Amino acid sequence: MGIHMKQKLIVAVLICIGITVFSSCKDSNVISIGVNAELTGSIPVAGKSCVNAAKMAAAEINDQGGIAVDGKTMRVEILAEDNEDKAESAAAVAQKFVSKGVVAMIGPNASRNAVPAAIVAESNKLIMISPWSTIPKLTEKKKYIYRSCFTDDFQGVVVSSFIYKKLKARRAAVLFDITSEYNKGIAEVFKAEFIKAGGAVTAFESYSTGDKDFSAQLSKIKASRADVLFLPNYYNEVPLQIQQARQQGLKGMIVGSDSWGSEEILTLGKDIMNGLYFTTHYAPDMATEKAKKFIADYEAKYGAKPDDVAALTYDAFGMLFESVKKAKSRNPENVLAELSKLSNFPGVTGTMKFSSGSGSPVKSAVVIQIRDNAFKYYDTVNP
Repeated sequence: MGIHMKQKLIVAVLICIGITVFSSCKDSNVISIGVNAELTGSIPVAGKSCVNAAKMAAAEINDQGGIAVDGKTMRVEILAEDNEDKAESAAAVAQKFVSKGVVAMIGPNASRNAVPAAIVAESNKLIMISPWSTIPKLTEKKKYIYRSCFTDDFQGVVVSSFIYKKLKARRAAVLFDITSEYNKGIAEVFKAEFIKAGGAVTAFESYSTGDKDFSAQLSKIKASRADVLFLPNYYNEVPLQIQQARQQGLKGMIVGSDSWGSEEILTLGKDIMNGLYFTTHYAPDMATEKAKKFIADYEAKYGAKPDDVAALTYDAFGMLFESVKKAKSRNPENVLAELSKLSNFPGVTGTMKFSSGSGSPVKSAVVIQIRDNAFKYYDTVNP
């Protein structure tokens, strides 16, 4: 190879390295979307559900021939990365996607990972849609950060109202992970709303991620004579907490939040979960026709029922694909302009309405009761 040819090759390589939009040297006919998921760590079931739904959503678009943008038809490529359920890893994955020039990033799911990833995304003008992060501050004062789930401000009202009005409880206790932004945030919202409704929070006990012995906190909760115990903690922790609560002699109702939404909680908890309630995003047994198709397709593809993370991830992609189609472009700014105008988007987890300047949708919540070792629809609560 001659020197002149070598110089041309080096220049071409340098141009490729310097290009930050995805239409770089990799493939000009591909729309690349990053998935920032908790594939390892404490909630790997959630991460797997997220990636499964992402791949399914992309496959459906590609099977239809792709998306017509920038004057050509493009296929969707999923770039999935493990954030290890760690804040620093989630931020690092977001930075990696920025360098790859993806059109958008879906995830992370847990609020403790989504918040630091959102800081990176916002500062680099990367569109981010979190399927499962309900903490209000995720989208506050941010232009590029969205979610497909409701927020804890709304969920706190839903669960406090359910406990006060439906369960007729007047004395509630709370046990929550103080080191996790999601758990701490919804616990505080619940406390404020339950007191506002006329109830009393007789014990407000905390622990740290990784703790296994809750006997001291549960002893105080029992002594407080609470009618109900609220556990806004993740599906992998809750069964042990309930087991210890029953061993302490707590006989009252125990209620959870959307962090209970994985059916792994049934495998871990077995019979101790029967009869309990939690608030979440959708109920498979009360699904719309669109949701029923999603559930059937997911089961056929993966041999398991989709949990709320899978459904919310599918909706996040639905929102993104809709915006790309309307923009007829993969330029993130053009896509963002359409995403910000979405209204009444019909997702599998319900209709989502976005008010001007907010990346958080207004949507319904459902209450699930666990019966016969299965999730059963109990009630719908509208905003």
